[in-house]
Amino acid sequence: PASLSMDIVVSTLIMFVAVLVAAIWAARRLARPLRHMALAADRLGRDVTAPPLPEEGPEEVRRAAEAFNRMQSRLRRLVEDRMQMLAAISHDLRTPITLLRLRAEFMQDKTEQAKTLQTLDEMAEMVNSLLAFAREEAAEEEMRVVDLAALVETVCVDLADTGAKVTCRLAEPLPMSCRVSAVRRAVTNLVSNAVRHGGEASVAVETTPGQVRIIVEDEGPGIPEGELEQVFRPFYRVERSRNRDTGGVGLGLAVVRSVARQHGGDAFVKNRPDRGLRAIMALPLTPASAAGDTL
Repeated sequence: PASLSMDIVVSTLIMFVAVLVAAIWAARRLARPLRHMALAADRLGRDVTAPPLPEEGPEEVRRAAEAFNRMQSRLRRLVEDRMQMLAAISHDLRTPITLLRLRAEFMQDKTEQAKTLQTLDEMAEMVNSLLAFAREEAAEEEMRVVDLAALVETVCVDLADTGAKVTCRLAEPLPMSCRVSAVRRAVTNLVSNAVRHGGEASVAVETTPGQVRIIVEDEGPGIPEGELEQVFRPFYRVERSRNRDTGGVGLGLAVVRSVARQHGGDAFVKNRPDRGLRAIMALPLTPASAAGDTL
């Protein structure tokens, strides 16, 4: 009887362990697709061109993945249609602006002529910015490996050659996988924005575990605390009255955040304690070996 009781206990324990192992395996098999779906939903919030979910697993999970992929496809088409329409409108506006400029050249009143030409210049700049923004949003540039530190240094040197006051403090060579043209455009926007509104720009590249930060500081007046997030909205300008003096149509930082989020990062700004603004573009450090040779 004692040995029989022990056999029953052992058998019960073995059955319990077997059931527990089977339950853990089943839970993990079900949870894995759900984790993938959660990650895909997070990626979709940053980039509608992200790869679709694999439609595998239990039937309920497959159906959920199929529905998610259909939603992503509709969102992608919606964004593409919006950008194509924006690009078409911007392109069509170029012709009347050119005609108005030709007419303005024959105006007798030189004061009014100067004002009219300045307004037309601003309209042309806005149209060109719209086209660039539409192309950026719709672009599907391939990921390539680049030395990010060298890319940032090139942007700084190019802007300094135009007379801009730019200082650069860089890290060691930093190969990483990214959309090279998009990142170059975003860095150019960050530095140009600092020079335009702050008179000069100080640029640094810093790395933390799993992340690289491109930091641009200026000596300008900063931004009211309540508007630090709004400056990333397309066409938003903190001081609309100063637009004629500083230029810009309010798309530079919108492009920066768009590019950062396409790479799984983000961009934000904050006022410095003493004076000026600090703009940061944070990107995940993607393994460089995944994309080939360094540019």
